[in-house]
Amino acid sequence: MTALQSKQTEKKRPESWPAGQLNSLGVAKSPQDTKVVVAMSGGVDSSVVAALLHEAGYEVVGITLQLYDHGAAVAARGACCAGVDIHDARSVAAGLGIPHFVLDYESKFKAGVMEGFADAYLAGHTPIPCVRCNQTVKFTDLLDMARDLEADCLATGHYVRRVQGPEGLQLLRGVDAGKDQSYFLFATTAEQLDYLRFPLGGLTKQETRQLAGQFGLSVQDKPDSQDICFVPNGRYGDVVRRLRPGAIEPGEIRHLDGTVLGQHEGVIDYTIGQRKGLGIGGRKSVEEGVHGDTSPLFVVAIDAAKKQVIVGPKEALACVEVYLEELNWLGPDRGPEPAYLLDKAREVGLPLLAKLRNNGPAAPARIIINKGGEAVLYLDEPQFGIAPGQAAVLYDAAQPEQLLGGGWIKAAPAVL
Repeated sequence: MTALQSKQTEKKRPESWPAGQLNSLGVAKSPQDTKVVVAMSGGVDSSVVAALLHEAGYEVVGITLQLYDHGAAVAARGACCAGVDIHDARSVAAGLGIPHFVLDYESKFKAGVMEGFADAYLAGHTPIPCVRCNQTVKFTDLLDMARDLEADCLATGHYVRRVQGPEGLQLLRGVDAGKDQSYFLFATTAEQLDYLRFPLGGLTKQETRQLAGQFGLSVQDKPDSQDICFVPNGRYGDVVRRLRPGAIEPGEIRHLDGTVLGQHEGVIDYTIGQRKGLGIGGRKSVEEGVHGDTSPLFVVAIDAAKKQVIVGPKEALACVEVYLEELNWLGPDRGPEPAYLLDKAREVGLPLLAKLRNNGPAAPARIIINKGGEAVLYLDEPQFGIAPGQAAVLYDAAQPEQLLGGGWIKAAPAVL
């Protein structure tokens, strides 16, 4: 008998629940009267969420999304939402004795995530499909489905913390710095945050795996997902070529000074800041012959219209201004018109910390809202290799754990 089964035998329904008292999920009902939909990916994190909530006495319903043709990815154990993951989620739910449903969202996922992914690469941008998936399928369609099931909330296995602050709900980094997923949740709206729950935010990954062992879950030692679910082999270009046949054309690799250094098979194979795999060596000066300058070259710009990949020295990647679009604000005075942000940022700029890549540090910056309503980040120190299509995720300078929101990077002009 597992620890979960043992504790289940001890459960007793309370005779009454004190009026207005909140349970551990912040709902004014007894756990037995609180329905929770758990987004079950088939991995250890969401499986532990389902087990924890079930053990606590909540009415748990597991839902797994079929987002991509899992028949094509069934052997890719590093990719989420593949066939093996659906099987694992179903098995965990059966072991817990909770209802489980698999929803076919392939068409929605293709239209809302995959098509935009392909178009972004064709435009010379570097997209983050996992954020778009949260924006569209997971936190819209799945959230709506949870409401249709009359669930009180939707729980996921993300490593972030949702807390009640003095000015409303806040989204904080997960306590496990190595697993914190706040970067990927910057686009979460205030309305969505009100309905979402993140039970693992206060745990480390090691603690989660230990809980999986205590619950007797078959996925205790399952590896974490590493790849984008529809790119199980990590070859992004192959996916774009399949989605946009005939749209990828070869072109030139040029140095900043105009010198043609080589040819490429498509701008989709390059991203800003890329150094390896350019297909060229260090630049060789005509004047100095074959023994000329061989210092490293980086992709510093992509001109998709001209089918050109522009390379240059690392210094050409330095950037201190970042222009954002689709700004989402979760700080004080949240809402469609972030009045707090506008008031504080119009003149002198609002100080904050900006994270411009998931594996990069959050750097000091100020955000300005210009007269046209456009958000511009001014970095205190230059950063390198900022790519359009990526995200600028913003944190409170005074409380670095608090996620303030963020936006998509529209442009990041280099300091030349």
